[in-house]
Amino acid sequence: MSEASPCLNCGACCSHFRVSFFWGECTSAGGTVPDELVEQISPSRVAMLGTGCKPVRCTSLVGEVGSEVKCSIYDKRSSTCREFEASWEDGQHNPDCDAARAAFGLAALVPVFEIEQKKSA
Repeated sequence: MSEASPCLNCGACCSHFRVSFFWGECTSAGGTVPDELVEQISPSRVAMLGTGCKPVRCTSLVGEVGSEVKCSIYDKRSSTCREFEASWEDGQHNPDCDAARAAFGLAALVPVFEIEQKKSA
């Protein structure tokens, strides 16, 4: 995630979806996600604390959604988090990103080329 990433002032996905993943990503199994930050949801899956109930908010999210946020375990986060991308980050639309943002009254992200077109107009 670059410094210009919209994720740094969003955090909606961390406060909208259950963040679940294979238990093998936890430190006790040789992974990186701290065990104390997850709860068991099935024999083979865990979820980040705070994401299995309503209102959803991952325990590792620091800051105010829609303003300024960061992940307190960014370098140790699960594959679910590493693989989730903001819409248009790599030129691809992510409707899940749009849905999470909408749940917090945030506008959907637009492709970079649309922003550049508006600047040159």
